[in-house]
Amino acid sequence: MAQSSEMKAAPNDIAPDEAMRRLMDGNARYVENLTQNRDMAAGREARAAAQYPFAGILSCADSRVAPELAFDQGPGELFVVRVAGNFVDTNGLASMEFGVAVLGIPFLMVLGHSSCGAISATIDVIENGTELPGHLPSLTDALKPGVEKALATKPADPLVAATEENVRYNVEKLKTATPIVAEAVSAGKLKIVGGVYDIATGKVELV
Repeated sequence: MAQSSEMKAAPNDIAPDEAMRRLMDGNARYVENLTQNRDMAAGREARAAAQYPFAGILSCADSRVAPELAFDQGPGELFVVRVAGNFVDTNGLASMEFGVAVLGIPFLMVLGHSSCGAISATIDVIENGTELPGHLPSLTDALKPGVEKALATKPADPLVAATEENVRYNVEKLKTATPIVAEAVSAGKLKIVGGVYDIATGKVELV
């Protein structure tokens, strides 16, 4: 059956800047302890039919970082990919491509955080030659590009600088990821930014 030309636009059919504003407004509420999303059952039946997330978040797996809480968003509003160190790999990129191409997400954020253990471990490997067990070396290898760039500047606080630079590195990696994400960015349909979540205050600062 052909779709009616009078069908309503999807709830996430909004401008990228509007999506960013909505996300950051939610973080402001969270910081002030004025959160609105307390009823997790609301809209459950409607969500069973479809999902319309307005933002995608590439977040660290750290248990203290919970994007839905940090941005005061309810179920179905954020499309979250989590991996220690919040870096883009093939599987994470494929997930984000699905979010952009199929779900129509207009906004993506790479979200790092304060006191990141994955970044700290990568610094240790680079500076001290520490050998990590199991598959952890594959994780630190993925984080080295951004971390090494930060360390090359001899920052006063290596962990803070490396955390921010890793976010920037992965934002650029997403922006240039062909064909789906890069084309959406070029067309003005998608915006990608980086942020760092302060665990102590709950505030997300754009970087």
